[in-house]
Amino acid sequence: MDPSSLILISVAAVAIMATAGAFTVAFRRSTRPDGIEEPEPRLDDSKPTFVSPVAVEISPEPDPIAPPVEKSESIRMTLVEIQRIVEVSPEEGGVTRRLFFNRALSGFFGSFLAVMGVSSLAFLWPRLTGGFGAKVDAGPVGDIRAQLTQSDGSIAPLAVSEARAYVVPISSEQLGGSQFEQPGLVADGLMAMWWRCVHLGCRAPWCSPSAGFECPCHGSKYNLFGEYQAGPAPRNLDRFAVEITADGRLIIDTGTIVQTPRAPRDSVPYPQGPSCIAL
Repeated sequence: MDPSSLILISVAAVAIMATAGAFTVAFRRSTRPDGIEEPEPRLDDSKPTFVSPVAVEISPEPDPIAPPVEKSESIRMTLVEIQRIVEVSPEEGGVTRRLFFNRALSGFFGSFLAVMGVSSLAFLWPRLTGGFGAKVDAGPVGDIRAQLTQSDGSIAPLAVSEARAYVVPISSEQLGGSQFEQPGLVADGLMAMWWRCVHLGCRAPWCSPSAGFECPCHGSKYNLFGEYQAGPAPRNLDRFAVEITADGRLIIDTGTIVQTPRAPRDSVPYPQGPSCIAL
């Protein structure tokens, strides 16, 4: 299992545990210690309230026309019940059902965003070992050289699918004074080029009769070393950095791409025969 999958599983597990913990805390706080839920009447949902009946004693005003009442007579009293709204703090009122459901929905939504974020990062995370964008092992140098030379003595590039590259041989005489005489572009007489046409990104296949790369999309053409020859391409084929390991294996670093402009002179002749496509 790769590191990105482990990170995704770990964060998803943490998000689920956090949601479960939030549910547990919210549920415990949704009821009072005596098990009685809070009353429903509220003045403000954010501030729980209680309705408290209050008895008020009202004395009738004396009638100026009526004869005075002697002290021995009793006065009729009327009790009127009114409602008084008393605001209490959240600590006193506890967690209401509405607050509990709000917290639950927030927990679900937060967990969903966390899982989506981790999934997006795992999808966009670069592959650190193998594959395009990393260092690719093209194989032993001896085997590569044997595949570059055809039965009739001609030279044909070796396609390395995992690196999306063509590997071609280049001698010290051809390298001297060329655009490719840069550190890291040639290793033990081998050079790797990205097989993508620099015009619009189509793959430029090898044409044996003309001994060059010819893009079938818009007719861009390159010689054996990927130097521009014809068509709408603005420059040469792009290069990858290469190196030779201690045990003699060619490593193509597809994460290091080097661009070179159109060459003032060709390192190898092109075409050496009929073209595979027409301009």
